[in-house]
Amino acid sequence: MPFLSRAVLITLLLAAPAAQAADAPPPATLTVTADGIVRATPDTAIVTAGVVTEATEASAALGENNAAMRDLIAAVAAAGVAEKDIGTSGFSIEPVTVYPQPKSDGTQDPPRITGYRVSNLVTVKIRDIAKAGDLLDAVVRIGANSIHGISFTVDDRDSRLDAARAAAMKEARRRASLYAEAGGFQVGRILSVSEGGGYMPQPAPYARVAMAAKEADSVPLAPGEQEIQASVSVTFEIRE
Repeated sequence: MPFLSRAVLITLLLAAPAAQAADAPPPATLTVTADGIVRATPDTAIVTAGVVTEATEASAALGENNAAMRDLIAAVAAAGVAEKDIGTSGFSIEPVTVYPQPKSDGTQDPPRITGYRVSNLVTVKIRDIAKAGDLLDAVVRIGANSIHGISFTVDDRDSRLDAARAAAMKEARRRASLYAEAGGFQVGRILSVSEGGGYMPQPAPYARVAMAAKEADSVPLAPGEQEIQASVSVTFEIRE
């Protein structure tokens, strides 16, 4: 037998189990996908409201709009909305164009500008949702004639989504145990976890309701209930 040094012999002895492990088949696995859902009553309202004005001159339309918007923002602040929760979300000045009807001989006069339209919008976050209806009524009475969207949300979104994630993981374990019992095997350690993403309801815009609300004492609002959802995919090791 050829001579082998002690270092070489030790190396060969250590390498043999590693080679055997590399040749071993991968463990049997079970992958389960589960959802977790948390229901919450919205506590915050988000409103986009503003003023649209028209005049024959752009400067006149802008001046009228500026005055109305100052009153609107002052009314929102007076209702207790913090300055950080009031932000301009849209502003435009555009011509008002008239397109004449075709004449009997088939000709048509060119379009002409008859005035200018100014639109200014602010998005308001109302943290006291009980005051949302009264606030809408107030801004409409002040002069808001355009409401582009009303939505409801949960202010503490992160903690609710974390609760949904925990519920999804709990459900994944429950399903894995169910499969193990039915299949006659045991569930071992978790090999991998991947998150499928969480779902938070997005704002649902309403139609323009400002003009219809001018005679109302308070705009009726129903925030309802929202579902916050998370999903996970978990791979377990199967043991005989």
